[in-house]
Amino acid sequence: MMQQSNGWDFPDARILVVDDEETNLKLARQVLQFAGYSDIRVLQDPRQALSAIEGDGPDLVLLDVHMPYIDGYEILGKAQKRAKPDSFLPILMCTSENSPEARQRALSLGAIDFITKPYEQTELLLRVRNFLRMRHMHLSSLDANAKLERRVMIRTRELVEARGEAFYCLTRALEHREDLVTGHSKRIGELSERIARAYGLEDAEVEMIGLIAPLRDLGKIGLPEALLLKSGNYTEDELAQLQRHTSLGETIIGHCHSPILRELRELSLHHHERWDGAGYPHGLKGDEIPITCRIIAVADTFDGLTSGRLDNRVWTEAEAIAEVDRLRNTHFDPSVVDAFLKTHVHRH
Repeated sequence: MMQQSNGWDFPDARILVVDDEETNLKLARQVLQFAGYSDIRVLQDPRQALSAIEGDGPDLVLLDVHMPYIDGYEILGKAQKRAKPDSFLPILMCTSENSPEARQRALSLGAIDFITKPYEQTELLLRVRNFLRMRHMHLSSLDANAKLERRVMIRTRELVEARGEAFYCLTRALEHREDLVTGHSKRIGELSERIARAYGLEDAEVEMIGLIAPLRDLGKIGLPEALLLKSGNYTEDELAQLQRHTSLGETIIGHCHSPILRELRELSLHHHERWDGAGYPHGLKGDEIPITCRIIAVADTFDGLTSGRLDNRVWTEAEAIAEVDRLRNTHFDPSVVDAFLKTHVHRH
């Protein structure tokens, strides 16, 4: 970025002068150098102007109008078309013609202003100074915006990491309370992500499912520890009490504005619904069950079988896959089962 010195002078500003008459180029250079500007490039061949504007990246262009091969209007029009949307390069049109039509044409093509030749030195330098000031303000604004965007990105990343760590801590607390082997929840989160991706959900939804899947049983925090740690079959009263964890999870989360917490609230309540309507707590059926719940139900069952949580033995992967497939159309959404089977094929 060009550096400001005293007042609104920018001695290191890059100034490009395009004019087919050598006398005009010498005069412009002398006037600008006398004012303290040091980085001045002059071009007598207008055919080189566009490459100079795009390549050197000047801060200001003094552009003659009437030149051979290609006139200033054409150069101006092409330069504006090729300019980036957020760029601002002041181009000052210079000509001996002083008609309203010439001014209007130059301004309509994007010229910053119009000055007549021969130059009145004070007027020329005042305009150069003012337009360099505008250029400096524009570049400063871009730099400030870039710094702000970097700070926002860093802060957003920190918040995402903090959110993930908070969910991880809650998951560890649940595993500790149920005396589960660490890693069970992580596996369900990862498998749920793979199924969601194979099902065709967007990346943001996939990430969200992987984050909330381990917390589907959040409501168990409100159940007696003796019930959670009991081995063997449950009585009818105990089973009814255990099933209360779905509504307890909904109550714990409450009515939140955060989209991810709303999804978690819905998951806590409905993750034991079945495709055929025989699940709990509300007996939802088919597509009435949120897709998040349908996906996580498959992941939970598969991991439960292969880890021994759902049976007295540890099922092999092949046996568990076959069981999940058998439960399509009853427990599970058949399209989710198909997505699950794709994840198994891709892994092997």
